Amino acid sequence: MRFVVDQQVEDIELPENLKLNTFLQEFHSDCPHLECSFGFYGFAFGQSPFPVPKIMQDALIKNAGKGTYAAVQGIPELREAIAKYNKHYFSMDIDPKRIYVGPGTKELIFNLLEILHGTVILPTPAWLGYLPQIRLLKKNFHMLPTQANQKISPSDLRKLALRLHDRQKVLILNNPNNPTGLLYNRLELEEIADVCREQSIAVISDEIYAQTTYDFTKFVSMGKIYPEGTFVTNGLSKSHAAGGYRLGYVIFPQHALDLKIQFKKILATEYTAVSTPIQYAAVKGFEISDEINEYFEITRNIHKIMGEYVYNELSKIEGVKVTKPEATFYLLADFNHYAPELQAMKINTSQKLSEALIVHPYHTAIVGGDSLVLERTDYSARIAYVDYDGAKVYENYKKQKPKTSAERLEFAKTNAPRIVAGLEMIEKFFEKLKEDVAANLSSKRDSLSVPN
Repeated sequence: MRFVVDQQVEDIELPENLKLNTFLQEFHSDCPHLECSFGFYGFAFGQSPFPVPKIMQDALIKNAGKGTYAAVQGIPELREAIAKYNKHYFSMDIDPKRIYVGPGTKELIFNLLEILHGTVILPTPAWLGYLPQIRLLKKNFHMLPTQANQKISPSDLRKLALRLHDRQKVLILNNPNNPTGLLYNRLELEEIADVCREQSIAVISDEIYAQTTYDFTKFVSMGKIYPEGTFVTNGLSKSHAAGGYRLGYVIFPQHALDLKIQFKKILATEYTAVSTPIQYAAVKGFEISDEINEYFEITRNIHKIMGEYVYNELSKIEGVKVTKPEATFYLLADFNHYAPELQAMKINTSQKLSEALIVHPYHTAIVGGDSLVLERTDYSARIAYVDYDGAKVYENYKKQKPKTSAERLEFAKTNAPRIVAGLEMIEKFFEKLKEDVAANLSSKRDSLSVPN
């Protein structure tokens, strides 16, 4: 029997990070050079390198025998812990009844898009996971290109909303932002919220990187600024280095009783409940403790050191523009200065740039601009700076905390040699690119010259 796949699934491409992973595996097995044995310098994958906090590991072991189904919206102990967590860290006083737990924020965002009517507004550049979900659900959507500062312009948001005739629009706000590493401050959020109130825009505020904000006093949740219209999603994957635990949560807006009832139906239909042992482990992750506070402080400081190093090194390359990260473990590097040279060498898209950087001798993996919902010919790329032994680096930081800029520089160079080498390869790639283009032009001129 020949099976027929639904067309809307046929139209969805494999997520770019998984597609890249497949490409890298094939490249690794096919590369004939001895140097290929080490693999590649990994700037493509956004996974926190640190161990899961031990307090959570111990709780998971202790509760491994809990095999009963949990409540659809999450066990009461976890929802209570999440409410206290948000009050302590984000100054949001939330009734636990407004909190629903799911198998990761990615799934919860998908669930929200399922139930929320209206055109989706997607700022670009964007995390590579949003657009495939929007397309799979056949949602109407519009891109909202950000300004030169890589942030949403409230006036642009208003102009776009005025063109849309839906009773409700849905803005996806990722703050702190993947792929830029930038952070919206309170005033910027207030200006966006003003437009949202005026234009009936609901906000899905993806705040999965909140705890990675380098100066944590600067983080403000959109749920605090626009509580009546914001769905806040967060979870364990980035802050607690527990992506594999697959646990996230969503905070519903105030007075959204009817919507919560509809949402509960969706959760019960799609996955019943999150793993019960994982939920009990998450309780310990969200409880306020000295161990968790120390974990957050150390990991965010290490991310800051690595981000500072990568930003400075990429900024040294002629013509390259780089966002200076304030959170996360990403930044956006703009290589469009080299567009003429890249096109001359038949590297016509950002995907081709990614492929050119991974082949011998560069062995460097990046996520190109077309994966970030930018134009295919935009030679920007997301750089993730997590290619190091997180457990070892964590302990090294605890033993001797770098205080001066010189000490932070030395810490990065000593503890992240693959990041150092990978950045050198990116620089060599563009140096060689210029040399090759110049050599080709010289060769063409020689071939056109008339002999005496």
